[in-house]
Amino acid sequence: MRSIIQSQLAAALPAKLVDELLEAHAEAKRNVYLGGLRLGEVEGGRFCEAAFRLLEQITKGNFTPLGTQINTEQTIKALENLPKGSHQESVRIHIPRALRLVYDIRNKRDAAHLGDGLDPNLQDATVVTSILDWVLAEFIRLYHNVAADVAQGLVNQIVTRAVPVVQDFNGYLKILKPNLAVSDHCLVLLYHRGDKGAVFKELEAWVRPAMRANLGRTLNGLAERKDLVHFDGSRYLITRLGQKEVEGRHLVEPTG
Repeated sequence: MRSIIQSQLAAALPAKLVDELLEAHAEAKRNVYLGGLRLGEVEGGRFCEAAFRLLEQITKGNFTPLGTQINTEQTIKALENLPKGSHQESVRIHIPRALRLVYDIRNKRDAAHLGDGLDPNLQDATVVTSILDWVLAEFIRLYHNVAADVAQGLVNQIVTRAVPVVQDFNGYLKILKPNLAVSDHCLVLLYHRGDKGAVFKELEAWVRPAMRANLGRTLNGLAERKDLVHFDGSRYLITRLGQKEVEGRHLVEPTG
């Protein structure tokens, strides 16, 4: 997916900045998946550096050279002061304000970690990665060079929620939570797959061997009795009710 996004954005925006943006996005997400919450926030700052330069390029035709400190507050004010209608509101207002929040979390939230009895690291990292997803999706929406439905599919894949309990081994999805029941196992797999869903043979390959005998009955129950899954005749897809079930019961969080 990254190569597709890179080629599409680089057709309209500087390739070096697009590469920096995507690399920082990937590293931030990877660090959060592996528990490096503060490292994820650091990469969030790097993502912002690239994003602000892209906004400069879009609105001015040039950008602050890489390696040179960028004045983000000045950039935000300059973007907000652009005439209405000169550029998309997302470029002038929404993206810059979202990026400012990432900077504030990275630079100022440590003070809130002392003495209040709470550790908001996971909370902060979740906000940061969600904003990064949203900003990248906005750049695709605004500057994609493919049909609208293809662009929407790329956006949907980007904003798929993090599933740290699933590890992908060259297409084989392994759930790192050995005590899940078969129905929960299927829900987590389908949650991870998002809009792509999965065919029966894929699910049969991914579940544990002991789960395969009654897999069809399990999936039928999830679809027909509980409405947690939808079967479209060929693929199984998680429903909004199923997503809520997974999130509410914290099924995607690793054990311990």
